[in-house]
Amino acid sequence: MNSTSQSVTFSGRSRPRLAYFPVSFFGMIMGLLGTTIAWQKAEALFPELVLGNFNVSDGLAILARLLFVLVLLAYGYKWVFHADLARKEAQHPIMLNFVPTVSISLLLLAACGHQIAPEPTRIIWMIGAALQLMLTLYVLSSWIQRQDIELVHMSPAWFIPIVGNLIVPIAGVPFGFIESSWLFFAIGLMFWIVLFAIVLYRIIFHHPLPEKLMPTLAILIAPPAVAMLDWMLLNGGILDAVARVLYYLSFFIGLLLLTQAKQLTKIPFGLSWWAWSFPIAALTIATLTMANHITNGFFMNLSLVLLALLSLIVVGLLKRTFSAVRQGKICQPE
Repeated sequence: MNSTSQSVTFSGRSRPRLAYFPVSFFGMIMGLLGTTIAWQKAEALFPELVLGNFNVSDGLAILARLLFVLVLLAYGYKWVFHADLARKEAQHPIMLNFVPTVSISLLLLAACGHQIAPEPTRIIWMIGAALQLMLTLYVLSSWIQRQDIELVHMSPAWFIPIVGNLIVPIAGVPFGFIESSWLFFAIGLMFWIVLFAIVLYRIIFHHPLPEKLMPTLAILIAPPAVAMLDWMLLNGGILDAVARVLYYLSFFIGLLLLTQAKQLTKIPFGLSWWAWSFPIAALTIATLTMANHITNGFFMNLSLVLLALLSLIVVGLLKRTFSAVRQGKICQPE
């Protein structure tokens, strides 16, 4: 079959490639929106990054919103015209963990735009928070009830529903939803601690992760970094001992993954590589927060290094993604 074909044959009939549009495409939106927030924080802390009337964060925000609409339309098309494939994906023991990337994208849209357009983003946040709660219950219920989900299916992607809960307070606190933010923070924090132990057990004592899922190791960086930001928002912006512990844990996990860089670079490109974007963005934002509270050169310089690294990663991922789409390597049946 020609890789550039606009349709694929499945079960004796031809389906358009959009029928196989993966929900994991929303991971790209998460990465772009996380990068947008990182640049917003950086431009506030380092005014010299703003060149005249040009803000990198504004350009990123426009791109992220445009791609969100395109991805949402493509995924909606899949549910309307190929619902059997959409349901199959949502019930898959691995892919079901990527479904909450939809609600997480909505929450990040609210987080990066709440100061510019508070009322529309407030509605987006409410929709995203409600959807996040429903999807968390759906995923957790699947873990509990289904007998076909085994330890071998576990990967850092299991953190995605949990990280989504931790993102709710980022915009929830500024909007004044304090108790709701505490609810989601409690869910995310407690389940993250439990899952972190199980994921380490899976990685150390069982077979290595499938090659396609190896990039998801980067997801381990995100929960403590986002939890640190939540904790500070919920406690009046104070950088206390808890915030420091969460930050340095995220920082250490980042260092640990650097030791795996040589092995990871051998893995062919796939959408799972977008798993690096949002966690690095979360660590960058957390480091910018540290730099804003601890006035020494280390955190200032580290935040700029991480911002540059994050930007290079996102540019590279966008280039590889568009290239893969043109070549027909994405939206294929598994």
